[in-house]
Amino acid sequence: MKVILYNPVSSASRKPILPLSLLALGAVLEGRHEYVIIDGNLTADPLAEISARLAAGDRPAVLAVTVMPGPQLADAVRLCKALRPRYPELFIVWGGYFPTQHFRVCLLSGYVDFVVRGHGEEPFRALLDALAAAAPPPGIRGVVAATSRGELPAEVAAVPDPEQLPAFPYHRLEVERYIRKTFLGRRTLSHHASYGCPFRCGFCAVVNLVDGKWRAQSAIRCAQVAEQLVTSWRIDGLELFDNNFFVSEARAVDFAGGIEKLGLGWWGEGRVDTLLRYRDESWRRLRRSGLKMVFMGAETASDAALARMNKGGTMTVEATLAIVRRMAEHGVVPELSFVLGAPPDPAEDVERTLRFIRRVKLANPLTEIILYLYTPVPLAGELLDLATAEGFAFPETLDAWVSAAGLSLVGRRSEDLPWLPRRAFRRARDFERVLNAYYPTVTNQRLNGVRRLLLRALGGWRYHLRVYGYPYELRAAQRLVAYQRPETAGF
Repeated sequence: MKVILYNPVSSASRKPILPLSLLALGAVLEGRHEYVIIDGNLTADPLAEISARLAAGDRPAVLAVTVMPGPQLADAVRLCKALRPRYPELFIVWGGYFPTQHFRVCLLSGYVDFVVRGHGEEPFRALLDALAAAAPPPGIRGVVAATSRGELPAEVAAVPDPEQLPAFPYHRLEVERYIRKTFLGRRTLSHHASYGCPFRCGFCAVVNLVDGKWRAQSAIRCAQVAEQLVTSWRIDGLELFDNNFFVSEARAVDFAGGIEKLGLGWWGEGRVDTLLRYRDESWRRLRRSGLKMVFMGAETASDAALARMNKGGTMTVEATLAIVRRMAEHGVVPELSFVLGAPPDPAEDVERTLRFIRRVKLANPLTEIILYLYTPVPLAGELLDLATAEGFAFPETLDAWVSAAGLSLVGRRSEDLPWLPRRAFRRARDFERVLNAYYPTVTNQRLNGVRRLLLRALGGWRYHLRVYGYPYELRAAQRLVAYQRPETAGF
């Protein structure tokens, strides 16, 4: 069975990131199924490239597409709609965050044959084995067929143990093309060292993917991967795209010890309350190893709102202030995301959170701030119930999902959330522009000292006087200097 693993176009404005999900799939296919990885971000005409391979190869074949919401979804829709009439015998399989959450709308599209829900290594390999044998796929956990029309409940695939999975087949890619200059180093690559998160936050797509499970590579193996990337491609920066890398303090410290001599700057994701419990000696070890920044979800400025979000653990507003102060002591940059405008009182939530962000900046001016608007995920809970009661509904077709309105929704920047007053939306966006001018992100490598000084000078009076409205001059200046927000710059 010949397999094409496709990574859709995700950004036209930055260098692509290693397609870790496809490397994970390829690892379990080695020696079992013939496959190739095609990255739409590095291919001038993905449709022509895939068509040429299909025309030259034996059929039937399988096209497996990893799909995130947003630009990847739009590219996947364009590509698969075009391929379906040309190659009706082609099996098209979607996996990833979007089809895991919205598998019914994918299967009803007419051009997606199977969806893999959850982590795809084992179920995708089992599906390929069945298709190669020309046998009807048996009941495979996590696999849903279009013939079911999404009417049957589909259990998400089990979370695999990364420690038991084979090594990534880097030889399948031109790895050099993914090396980027970032805040972390001049030669940065990425890795995924654990799967899942033990928490069930009510706005997070990870919950439907793993249901509170967390599985991790050992610290030793993770450090060995880092050393391999240093030895093979001379990297000096490493992004760890785990959903929650810092769950275990002992593992994080052991990893730090394993890479201390590699000369890496590195970044990972964690939780405020978890990291607040780390001992000072652990923080010193992490910093010595090259830890430069940690992404954390602060979410809101209200403990009651955190409870509605089912944030869990010991997460509080005061904990957020405590962790940014702690990280300032140890020279690690906090990167905080906030979810603005959640019901039941979105306007007040916006105002309260904007005031709190100013407190965070006083506590640690180097803190990076990322602002999102609350957008529901298909996860039963109070937030989704409140949004639905206000008239919210998910798009019912893939065409609707990739419309301008659908893409702004998944980008968490939609102006048309039924519970969010337009005035509150503008208030949040204007504040973000002023904040980004006065405190320009350190992750944007295009900003030199002069450009930073220009932005700070233009944004300073607005920030200090709290005059956020109609910042047209800042919008012009940010366009002039090609400013990119942290969540879009990707370092």
